[in-house]
Amino acid sequence: MTTEILQDAKVVSREEWLAARVELLAKEKQLTRQRDAVSAALRALPWVRVDKEYVFDTPRGKKTLAELFDGRSQLIVYHFMWRHDLGNGCTGCSFLADHIDGANLHLVHHDVSLVVVSRAPLAVLEVYKQRMDWRFPWVSSEGSDFNFDYHVSFTPEELASGEVYYNYRMTTASIAELPGISVFYRSPEGEIFHTYSSYARGNEEVLGAYMYLDLTPLGRNEGEGKMGSWVRPHDQYDAGGTVDLTGGYRAPAKTECKCH
Repeated sequence: MTTEILQDAKVVSREEWLAARVELLAKEKQLTRQRDAVSAALRALPWVRVDKEYVFDTPRGKKTLAELFDGRSQLIVYHFMWRHDLGNGCTGCSFLADHIDGANLHLVHHDVSLVVVSRAPLAVLEVYKQRMDWRFPWVSSEGSDFNFDYHVSFTPEELASGEVYYNYRMTTASIAELPGISVFYRSPEGEIFHTYSSYARGNEEVLGAYMYLDLTPLGRNEGEGKMGSWVRPHDQYDAGGTVDLTGGYRAPAKTECKCH
């Protein structure tokens, strides 16, 4: 790939490069203004009152959705896919989760709580969290309708039908869990409102590593397998293994010793 990029690269004088860069700058400014407009439209979306009470398992006992705000008025929930079939976290979700702690150092001081939610036993999540050296709050929605109501978990009946509702449309069923981000507001009177949710590639907006890669000559350079061709849980990069198209990391098979 590097050789192909080099062969296709147009090498010019500094003056020609500067002219091309200024032309690109105009497009970047246009994109920035468009992003500002889309962000304003996002904030202008109507809200939906959350009347159902959801209860989560947390390291400090049972907590309601209201309690996850932790005294702040805004709550961001990252719906983290737990791979029940593999006994570990989704690779893409783990990739995104690596970006949370740095941001959370600042969000908590700007009236925003960020909590990760998974439909898996809390004890299992705690082991993975410790292994990955994460500090963000991670709670379990197991036994709750929360994941199903926000369309990131699917029932066996939905999967058997061949289609599930995800990213605001019916789509081919694949696995029981998919990722997403949901945002909530809590009024001074204690009312909770759902203000926004994004799914699929909409979550890339918070992936800082991708933003860095987009600046480079090779870009994301992910090949046919997309992120599965290179991303691993950060403690598995030197361990080999593979990542399937649904984000499941599979460690390399252990070979039986034939020594005598």
